Amino acid sequence: MLRAVLLFALAGLAEIGGGYLVWRWLREDAVLWVGLVGALILVLYGVIPTWQDEDRFGRVYAAYGGVFVVLSLLWGWWLDGTRPDRFDVLGAAIVSTGVGVIFFAPRS
Repeated sequence: MLRAVLLFALAGLAEIGGGYLVWRWLREDAVLWVGLVGALILVLYGVIPTWQDEDRFGRVYAAYGGVFVVLSLLWGWWLDGTRPDRFDVLGAAIVSTGVGVIFFAPRS
């Protein structure tokens, strides 16, 4: 379970970090290399979920979607200073519960 969580976190950081660099390049007039590094990190994001032990693409990406929601809120808090409000926290708790059910429920 720890490996799966770490891979989800790594994928999230790669997707959000890469997307953030592309955002900075296109929306905040950062230099071209910032966008290129972001694009390379986004390619890495595409690889990381394949390292999950689960063979079903849909299940991996459905569970990852919840992780992405939580990490996006934390990233926005850390970088943009936008602290999650109680509804953000509630939503993050709901999607985290969904991640647990989708990815870690015992199946036969």
